[in-house]
Amino acid sequence: MASHPAERVWRQLAGAPRAALEHDLSQADLQTLLLDVASERAATVTPARLMRRWRQDRYVTPSASDPREVSRTEARLWELLPGEFTGVELSPVTPLGTCTALGPVSQNRVISTIRGSEVVSDPTNVLAVEAAWRRREAIPREDPVHLACCQPVLRAQPFDAPGAFQHFRLFALVTSARDRGSAATEAAMLVTHLKFWTAALGAVAQGRDATLSYTVFGFPPLTERMKDTVLPAIQPLPGNVTLTEDPDRQHGRGYYERGAVKLYVDGMEIGDGGFTDWTAQLNNDAKERCLTSCVSTERLAALTP
Repeated sequence: MASHPAERVWRQLAGAPRAALEHDLSQADLQTLLLDVASERAATVTPARLMRRWRQDRYVTPSASDPREVSRTEARLWELLPGEFTGVELSPVTPLGTCTALGPVSQNRVISTIRGSEVVSDPTNVLAVEAAWRRREAIPREDPVHLACCQPVLRAQPFDAPGAFQHFRLFALVTSARDRGSAATEAAMLVTHLKFWTAALGAVAQGRDATLSYTVFGFPPLTERMKDTVLPAIQPLPGNVTLTEDPDRQHGRGYYERGAVKLYVDGMEIGDGGFTDWTAQLNNDAKERCLTSCVSTERLAALTP
């Protein structure tokens, strides 16, 4: 009788198990081994143990958000989204290393799977990969790519704030385009994103005070474009929305470059975004520019009528 496929892989661990697990085993052999381990462990799970973990494991505990309210908020955002954005239905998982390959993010903050993938923890990373691919295939190459998604995400780091959960939903935008110099591309991207978010918060958060703040990270050309291009282009703002500069912002420096934005409703942060070099890295082209932005639809739904 032929031995189980995993037995051959187990034998490869005999001499140097750590080296084998970390890099010597092929991805296929490592997956075979880990699937064998998972099968053995799953076989020991009893209904009683399952029930205990259902209440104790913060990764699987259901959110307290009302999905009907969240769904209505998300539907309104899709309705308001400009036509140049293409909606993308992302997979729940993405290739292993998606976050760490693009930015300074520890893999310990991501839920890795045994099949060489990871659960999506930030849809802007994944949209950037798709945007880079579409930019690579685009004809003409000068045309920008605008993508949007609404994605449940799962993060590994603990969240202790009231009402915070390990998994939540993000409505995310990514725009990638070719640099035209003098921060003209960055300005056009910001106008596109900020016009949408100001209109969305004006419509969805009626009766609430909504604020968008922006920060320029040591990039004088963008400072000039904010004054002469971006700010005039997004006027007039909805009555409940204000746009302010936050020159002292430190959060996101090193993760974002050139500039970043934050979104608030009644003083609570609901969203974030900024410029990254992700599509430049993915296409090995320093002229590529990428802007991301997103909001937590569950927080937005909880704060709006």
